[in-house]
Amino acid sequence: MMAEERRQKILSLLQTDGRVLVSNLSKVFNVSQITIRKDLDSLHSRGLVQRSHGGALPPSSSALFDPSLEEKQKLHSAEKHRIAMAAVKMVSEGSCVMLDSGTTTAAIALELKKFAALTVITNAINIAAELAPTNLEVILTGGTLRKNSFSLVGPVAEDVLAQMHADILFLGVDGFDPEIGLTTPNLLESRVNRAMISSASKVVAVCDSTKFYRLSLSRIVPIASLHHVITDHGIPHATHEALKKLNVAVTLV
Repeated sequence: MMAEERRQKILSLLQTDGRVLVSNLSKVFNVSQITIRKDLDSLHSRGLVQRSHGGALPPSSSALFDPSLEEKQKLHSAEKHRIAMAAVKMVSEGSCVMLDSGTTTAAIALELKKFAALTVITNAINIAAELAPTNLEVILTGGTLRKNSFSLVGPVAEDVLAQMHADILFLGVDGFDPEIGLTTPNLLESRVNRAMISSASKVVAVCDSTKFYRLSLSRIVPIASLHHVITDHGIPHATHEALKKLNVAVTLV
């Protein structure tokens, strides 16, 4: 196969799959990874792809796309509600729950209002406000406000989280890739998310299936750092199988 023919087929795969990986393309075309990297570099120089860690994305990649909380609330609300209903089944009275910022975790916060005694740690001021009228104990991390997401980030939030311990963390993500890991558009958010993960006994990713094979700018952690994933039935079969191999439990709603 001529180089240009191979590159056109790579573009076709990219259009179908939404992303391509060097390792996979090397096997598909039976050529070295060095050759594939040259192909992707050539396509990138022509503006036909956007190079990413280990592969390439479409030129109109949303890796830097960081929609507001209000915009996110309009998307996949039914799936988020079902995810929230499944999440609270993992919570026991008297336990300590940590909630990341985001609309799926905000849906979980609504369901937590049914409990009589919980401690909730969060970096999301909208979640803290939602739980304020209840009898639940709410701990807000402090930090610098990101107005786009109503989340608190930065060294203050990270230092506070280092002193905390939660029984379970519900973590919302913008991108979920079995090989690259969990990603978010904001570097400061990713640092706070890592601090949360370090402070929790059980880490549960909560996301609708549109987040799979989506990449954002900053990696949070590899998938192996998770204990459980709650998502809807739209999860790609390959991703479901990959999670099983990593001993990550999956709940489909």
